[in-house]
Amino acid sequence: MNFPKFDKSAFLSATTTVALLAACASAPHAPRPATFAGITVPAPLPATAMHETQHGVSVADPYRFLEDVKEPVVQQWMRAQADATTAILGKIPGRAALLERMKTIESGAGGQVSSIQQTDGGRFFFMRRDPGENQFKLVWRDGAEGADTLVFDPETASTPGQPRAIMDFSPSLDGKLLAYAVQVGGSEIGNLHVIDVATGRALATPIDRIRYSGVSWLDDGTGFFYSRLVDGYDKLPADKRFQDRTRHFRALDGSATDRAVLSPSRNPELKLPDYAWPHVFALPDRPVAIAVIGMGVDRNLTVLSSPLHAVIDGKAQWQTIATGADEVSSLTFAADFVYMRSAKGAPRYRILRMPITGPALATAEVAVPESEGTIAQIAAAADALYFTRREGVNTSLYRLAHRAGATPERVELPLQGEVEIRAFNHKRKGVVLGLASWTRAVKVHHYDPDRRALTKLALARDGAFDAPTDLESREVMVRSHDGVMVPMSIVFKKGLKLDGSNPTILYGYGAYGSTDDPFFNPRVYAWLERGGIWATAHVRGGGVFGKAWHDAGRKATKPNTWKDAIAAGEWLVSQGYTRSERMAIYGGSAGGIFVGRAITERPDLFGVAVPAVGVMDAMRFESSANGAANVPEFGTISKPDEFKSLLAMSSYHHVRDGVKYPAVMATHGVNDIRVDVWQSSKFASRLAAATASGKPMLMRLEYDSGHGQGSTRLQSQERSTDVYSFMLWQFGVAGFQPGR
Repeated sequence: MNFPKFDKSAFLSATTTVALLAACASAPHAPRPATFAGITVPAPLPATAMHETQHGVSVADPYRFLEDVKEPVVQQWMRAQADATTAILGKIPGRAALLERMKTIESGAGGQVSSIQQTDGGRFFFMRRDPGENQFKLVWRDGAEGADTLVFDPETASTPGQPRAIMDFSPSLDGKLLAYAVQVGGSEIGNLHVIDVATGRALATPIDRIRYSGVSWLDDGTGFFYSRLVDGYDKLPADKRFQDRTRHFRALDGSATDRAVLSPSRNPELKLPDYAWPHVFALPDRPVAIAVIGMGVDRNLTVLSSPLHAVIDGKAQWQTIATGADEVSSLTFAADFVYMRSAKGAPRYRILRMPITGPALATAEVAVPESEGTIAQIAAAADALYFTRREGVNTSLYRLAHRAGATPERVELPLQGEVEIRAFNHKRKGVVLGLASWTRAVKVHHYDPDRRALTKLALARDGAFDAPTDLESREVMVRSHDGVMVPMSIVFKKGLKLDGSNPTILYGYGAYGSTDDPFFNPRVYAWLERGGIWATAHVRGGGVFGKAWHDAGRKATKPNTWKDAIAAGEWLVSQGYTRSERMAIYGGSAGGIFVGRAITERPDLFGVAVPAVGVMDAMRFESSANGAANVPEFGTISKPDEFKSLLAMSSYHHVRDGVKYPAVMATHGVNDIRVDVWQSSKFASRLAAATASGKPMLMRLEYDSGHGQGSTRLQSQERSTDVYSFMLWQFGVAGFQPGR
């Protein structure tokens, strides 16, 4: 597929930009409190005349002071906003019944399994949440059919308002030792625990300053590599807090060794940016360490090697295998080969293969060339390399034998939808797969290459709502503003009349080259069974068609993301699925740009907008703790061209006074360290002060949650219920209209 060149003339001129931003400085009159359902929502705090000049452009920021979330006045105002929203949602008559229905559906749905890992000896470790359980538990079993042993139950360790959750875990290669990290309140920061699996005995004092440990073990289990935040990170300025992430080696041989082995500051010779995240692991059965270094959210990795003993001793001798210019985004190894997925000269990716002894791109051969499909995952098992290829929205599985000249063979699967490689081991044959579709819940299977057969693994209980028979899905292509055809997936009840009256959610993300693969969520079924429609727009900035699709929606080309969203919304209306008054646009995190810029450009197209933990002020994102790592995706204000791109995608800066905006409910976890809560409070304040529609501009804040990782089942159910109830209220649906 060829993508038209982005027309930079579509950007705001400097003169137009100054005029538009000056209008943002303050509302023509002081905003007043608003009343909905008999509940008073406090007015935004008074705007200021705050301006900053960037590259000759004066940028207004009237609610900059809300970034100081520890300021008592700001705290009180946020609490008042949250309380008002909670009270309003509580007065929607259909909300309680919808929540109970959602609980019923989920209690009748199957259990969920995540983060499956299989050791050399066949022992399985995974997280599971069965119906009726509120949080994922960490368990292990010997073999696929073994009895389960509980390792850690976050529910029993949690206290009111402080829910705990497992961030990540890693067993030793023989499955006898285990490291796992636990976070509190959705903060994504916690402690790393190391135990003997058989006895549960702690092998080390819990290690603090952990933000996803990424533990990798030595072959014999005498030590491991892990990642840790710098000492005193919490006292650093926000934009420095998570930088200089360091890889450590911890010995378990009684020496008490804990040594920093790789970081941007420790290894200046590597010229790494401060936001680089290094990962070091030992090649199994070989005295070699591999370093895989990501540059923030950039998918292109730097790959290095060194003698293992030198790394452990803190005297690494790093040799380059690949740099960012080689566009390697993943690697795997087994038998005598290292495999890499690369986009260099192949926007839909190709697979390179090289000897595991002295791997170097100079010795690599093309094992799988680029094709029409997009290669998504690669995983090397004992018998072969397995990879998935995205063909449109759906994916397929392929197997490539570990020998020169081998050709890939397609593995037949029982359904069309999403196949995800969930676990594999370089010493064991076959792979563990997750199979799902828009109308079928994910089920875990093992593929046996000797029998060429799939076996369903009973890692969690099945449920009555795993495969509803009353749903159908459609894949359509929508023509966007520049003629590019954008895929969209639509799910609804069979027999639904397309008469323009259906409550519809248009969902999208469009960033980092990520994809919204087919999935079924029981909470979404609670929306669908009421006659609602769920449409997922696979907009540019995502990765449904590979690297070129990603590049067509980042930095200077980012406007394609929300223009694709607008085109998708227009198509849904024109085809009779819904009408503007009954269409909501919904997206989270980087998807906040998808939502915010769509409604600031086309406020008439949507009846409701819900940005969740959204990036709404792109101009200030770089100043936050997680901002620097996102520069490769969005850009930096220090460069004139990227400053213009950031300004173009900043929803907060495109709100205009006197415009009739749709109803908005910004949702956010106050403990969010990826996207600060002030991103939502600034946007909501600007909207409340500017809108002429008289519709609600609410903030739903959770004080025991963060970006969403680690949320309990009940938190997720209440979040979805509130979002759906707010939409149905604003759509005018009977049974969801609160009294005055």
